[in-house]
Amino acid sequence: MTKRVFLHIGLPKTGTTYLQDGIWAQVPTLRERGLLIPGRHRRRHLLASFEVREDPSLAQRPGDVTRPWGELVDEILGSDLDALISHEFFSAAASAQVQRVVDDLAGREVHVVITARDLVEIGLSMWQESVKNGGSRALEDFPAPDSHKPTAVWGWAGIDLADVLTRWGAVVAPERIHVLPMRAGDRPEALWRRYLDVLGVDSAGLTPADRPANQSLGLVEVELLRRINPALGDFKGSYARGTWIRGYLAHGGVLPPSGERFTASADKLADFRRRGEAAVEMLATGAYDVRGELAWLTPEPAGVERRRPEDVTDAELVQASTHLVAGLLADVRRLSGENKALAKQLEANPTPEAPAPRWRLPRR
Repeated sequence: MTKRVFLHIGLPKTGTTYLQDGIWAQVPTLRERGLLIPGRHRRRHLLASFEVREDPSLAQRPGDVTRPWGELVDEILGSDLDALISHEFFSAAASAQVQRVVDDLAGREVHVVITARDLVEIGLSMWQESVKNGGSRALEDFPAPDSHKPTAVWGWAGIDLADVLTRWGAVVAPERIHVLPMRAGDRPEALWRRYLDVLGVDSAGLTPADRPANQSLGLVEVELLRRINPALGDFKGSYARGTWIRGYLAHGGVLPPSGERFTASADKLADFRRRGEAAVEMLATGAYDVRGELAWLTPEPAGVERRRPEDVTDAELVQASTHLVAGLLADVRRLSGENKALAKQLEANPTPEAPAPRWRLPRR
């Protein structure tokens, strides 16, 4: 029987991190049940998505960036198991790049897995995520109008389900494209079970990783961060952005956690809805394997009036900035104290084995 290769290509902000955590926490058990998770570590799947999409920024990323996609392919073709590759940045690949993926996996039956939710929520969440990763584009201008190229992982190429289906469906037969709609309010475990079912893995005893969901910023905080980002000219690399802008400023506890949800203008919401409806129409009339209800991809009517980023007042930004400065100063004082204590230890015990003072990322 021909072995299968499942490519879980996103979409972003559809529980992908949750599913990847669960998969990577149980690699040996999954292998015992017939599913190979190739790669030295999960980051190789991220890097493989860069190689497949021919993203020139791969060379600037830290660590070993040598043929990550080729490594995964070699391991898969050297195995007699089904295999799974998962990263949401694969979704932006052009049809020619998808063809290369299928050609490289010749002899294997390629399947595509797409987790999906309504495009309004994806669009709002992705704008916030782009800001947490150093972006400064306003919500009304997000994504950029020309963001359909394979390197635009924060653009339409990565989040427009109809566009993703068109590009990947040009190469992979629709009956091998499995779409898992997400229902608002569902427990994550329901998505986990449907996901394993698509992969053909017995879910008995396989529990998803116990990890909190990705944190969201409130309206004022994300707008403040968006305005700070242009001044962070020295934080352009992926490591610097991920560690300091996303890891520390966004999620380090120095921004006030208001949690206020937000919306976009009527025109922007209409654009998101129009694109989402096009995807639902494709799924309803095509031969795709849909595991869930298409109605789950339709935005629910807003029960509470939400504000937009441009509604944030200067007074609110000043108040949030005050909170931010106070948090930064507290961390500087604590870290300075820790390093002074280490310096005294070195003076008292000047041995080669003594640890050198070092800075660490504050976690509140």
